[in-house]
Amino acid sequence: MPCLVSCLGLEAMANTQEPQDFNASVMPSTLISAQVAKAAAGLKLYDTASHAVSTFTPIKPGEVGMYVCGATVQSSPHIGHIRAAVAFDIVRRWFLKLGYQVTFVRNVTDIDDKILDKAAAAGQQWWARAYHYEREFSQAYSDLGVLPPTVEPRATGHMADMIDMIQRIIDNGHAYVVRGDDGKPTGNVYFDVASWPHYGELTHQKQTAVADAASEVADAMGPSVDNAGDDKYNPVDPADASPDKHDPRDFALWKAPKDSDPLDARWNTPFGAGRPGWHIECSAMSHRYLKDGFDIHGGGLDLRFPHHENEMAQTRAAGYDSAARWMHSAWVTAKGEKMSKSLGNGLSVPAVLAENSAWVVRYALGGVQYRSMLEWSDQTLAEAQSAYDRVANFIERAGAAVGEQPSREEIMAISADALPADFVAAMNDDINVSGASAAIFTAIRSGNTLLSKLADRADSDVAKAEVREALVNVRAMLDTLGLDPLAEPWVSDGAAGGAAGAGADSAEHDALDKLVSEQLAERAEARKAKDFARADAIRDALGAAGIAIEDGPQGSTWSLK
Repeated sequence: MPCLVSCLGLEAMANTQEPQDFNASVMPSTLISAQVAKAAAGLKLYDTASHAVSTFTPIKPGEVGMYVCGATVQSSPHIGHIRAAVAFDIVRRWFLKLGYQVTFVRNVTDIDDKILDKAAAAGQQWWARAYHYEREFSQAYSDLGVLPPTVEPRATGHMADMIDMIQRIIDNGHAYVVRGDDGKPTGNVYFDVASWPHYGELTHQKQTAVADAASEVADAMGPSVDNAGDDKYNPVDPADASPDKHDPRDFALWKAPKDSDPLDARWNTPFGAGRPGWHIECSAMSHRYLKDGFDIHGGGLDLRFPHHENEMAQTRAAGYDSAARWMHSAWVTAKGEKMSKSLGNGLSVPAVLAENSAWVVRYALGGVQYRSMLEWSDQTLAEAQSAYDRVANFIERAGAAVGEQPSREEIMAISADALPADFVAAMNDDINVSGASAAIFTAIRSGNTLLSKLADRADSDVAKAEVREALVNVRAMLDTLGLDPLAEPWVSDGAAGGAAGAGADSAEHDALDKLVSEQLAERAEARKAKDFARADAIRDALGAAGIAIEDGPQGSTWSLK
């Protein structure tokens, strides 16, 4: 006998009363802001459905509700998966910096054809495989500094919500149950696209919006229902190819089990035993946790169609408002081709982190605006490492010059209104991270100029205050992007490097500083005596040991490579 919803305790799980205020009960209190910054009025974001950048106005003043499609936990995470997570983490962090209270929902798809098939091939229980890879994804998010979601619902925990929503769609006349020759439900339920005149509005099948250059690229890269033939980016769900459909565009809300499906991967419903179609889980869970209508639905570009188009249609057909704005992050590409495990060019996150610091990988993944394609290469990582070296060197030198590092509490307390204007303008321009990064390095150059003149300033206290202000600004901007080297997880992972030295009571750092300083003093004497061979030998030896030397008007400084 197929498993009932209640036999796994899922009905009770799905219908439990959720916390009244997720921000108060789930999110760290330090992430809850008390007042919306004046800068929030200038925020403009792109909307996939309208093809336009427009001013962001929250549905509820002072609050933002975001739902971002998470992973299908069939196998290990690769760089392409994590790019979307980092991109929307930056969006979320900017909302937080603007002073909004953010409820951020990211789902886990833990029941799916691929999970079932791969578990069967490996001789595993499907739920054990799903949980194993869910933990790998969670570790990857943590390693790369992605904030934990307000709530992270699993599909298997919300079967009752999905069943209820499907019944609403049927009752509203927008779905049909397939019956067998005996008149009994087969377990297949399809959305009736012809009954829903708004179908296609997200991906512009109706052509109701004027296309711009960015949307034309997105439309070309994100397939639409008008595209015929095989689609390697959005392979057809076998259930969606069924001859039982009334219309080729119809899609599965509920699927009858395959003969190979385990008994514990089947749930009884009024329309027959089976399991959910791919799209219904996000409609059910977004409504469950964000209620009727929310501010932003996010995901990767390849989810525009069919996933998000279908999701928008079924949510509205159930009688609920959908997201007010749809945002999509572009792909990571390798030699111009979308990075994907199924295409054989995906790079696993653990493999990349084995050769690069997590800070460098996050910077590389988040270094361009979220709607821009990101070409992944050795050069991408080299540029990110160079950026880290510049950041860490300035933070270390500035901290040493003022005698301390500003505390994390001070950095996190900086509001958007107190950040440099060019940084705020870039972030408010549809999260233009490239422009924001340029603002950070402009501030670093100015800070380095202040440091070079520090010893010649008669008003040394004023000069130190200026250096400290530059240091606070740089770290606060980096923190907004999740990149302050003196924040977690970078400090614990050792990614802070020499930047953590000033103000860090580290016996190891003090000992290293003394040893390197002695070498630098010897090198300075050699240069003074014009013994450049000796000076170069000292520099090369330090370099081989992982110590980078930077010569300046006030002498030489060092940092870890």
